Amino acid sequence: MDSKRMRRMLIAMTAMFVVLIGAIAAMNPDVIRHKLGLSPEAEAEQTASVQETGEETQLGNDLSGFLADETFFDPEVKFKSIESYSGRRVSLVMSSVAKDLRIMVVDSAGRLVSGVPFTVRIQELGEYTDSDEDGVIYLDGLRAGEYSVSLEEAQGYIVPNTITTIQVKQSVEYRVLDDIEYMILTENDVDVEKEDKFVHSAEETADGSENTELELDSGSGRLGIDVSRWNETIDWEKVKDAGVEFAIIRCGYRGASSGALVLDPMYETNIRGAIEAGIPVGVYFFTQAVTEVEAIEEASMVIRLIEDYDVDYPVVLDSESAGGNGRADRLDAEERMKCHKAFLETVTASGYEACIYASKNWLNGRLDMTQLSQYRVWLAEYADAPTYDGYYDMWQYTSKGTVDGIETRVDLDLCYMNIDTSINHARGAAAYSGVIDGDSGNVPTTGGEE
Repeated sequence: MDSKRMRRMLIAMTAMFVVLIGAIAAMNPDVIRHKLGLSPEAEAEQTASVQETGEETQLGNDLSGFLADETFFDPEVKFKSIESYSGRRVSLVMSSVAKDLRIMVVDSAGRLVSGVPFTVRIQELGEYTDSDEDGVIYLDGLRAGEYSVSLEEAQGYIVPNTITTIQVKQSVEYRVLDDIEYMILTENDVDVEKEDKFVHSAEETADGSENTELELDSGSGRLGIDVSRWNETIDWEKVKDAGVEFAIIRCGYRGASSGALVLDPMYETNIRGAIEAGIPVGVYFFTQAVTEVEAIEEASMVIRLIEDYDVDYPVVLDSESAGGNGRADRLDAEERMKCHKAFLETVTASGYEACIYASKNWLNGRLDMTQLSQYRVWLAEYADAPTYDGYYDMWQYTSKGTVDGIETRVDLDLCYMNIDTSINHARGAAAYSGVIDGDSGNVPTTGGEE
């Protein structure tokens, strides 16, 4: 079939279709007018619809008409507590050290949410409630493996409509916990009188011969101080001019009663002030850990607090009594060693020098120093000359020192380490050739680097 003949056929068919439509319209004029909204009946129906719904609709070319169709969209997806948009949005943060699981409920600002008995569901284990309402649910004795956790609804809170998985570890790993910042409290959050209960056990054996001035002939040692909130506001420029060569600053402590991790309120001020004055610094933490997990928490807190500063001196674990009633005072030597090693190993694994501080009696009676021989030792013994027969790298020789720039009494120290090169691990008086020099204030003098 040629193209001319085909075109003629298509034109003929189109003409026939138009004639047919016209004939139908001619025979049904009322129907056509009603469909187009031109009849009186259609206008009345549209008017009635406006009166009933309060909304005007448009037929024909109205492209938004589908919005009025309640069946057009899928049903709205409901989330937990979605109707309570005025509530606080919370989420779960979880961690595991070894065969344990810590679940924390935090708000959008990263703070623990306390005062609410939140409940979580752990697949295959069941439901667990934060009965003490501190924002933390802790489980131990778990099998290693993957666990799935969800947070149940709580009135006034928007909780995630998700299930979160976490891997519970088989054995202890000495590494900083990623979520430790959620656990750090300030002294506004605790009863300080019950929690900050450290006791200078060296004072119990002080014989009255100690020097309380920062005027010793240090020989190979350097003169320093250690401070905390108890020393109040410090003028670090005056301290520097007074001859202080280093400062060990308390960054925090674990509460002796509650076990909370508490930031020393003067830590930031002290470490910045000392560094700005040109005084090299180290830090110490007063422990009350009763498990390896708690010790890793303490070390993690310290590492997080110092990572933005130049810390030249060791990170020190302060091991001493909390007045006899502290949560860690009743540990035996083996339990205490596990905790201390966990702290010190975590510090070492983070690239810092680790050190343990204790009095002579504490080192001899409450610790097994054969298990801690690879770490620095800071001896507290308040006497004219130390009588401790073990190795030590620093000596705190009084807690009643006076230094210009500090209004309170302050701890005074001598350091025998070569901080610049870490070559001189002199380990105290036993490593010196001139152990006691009576003409220079009874300060050990070195016989050379090891």
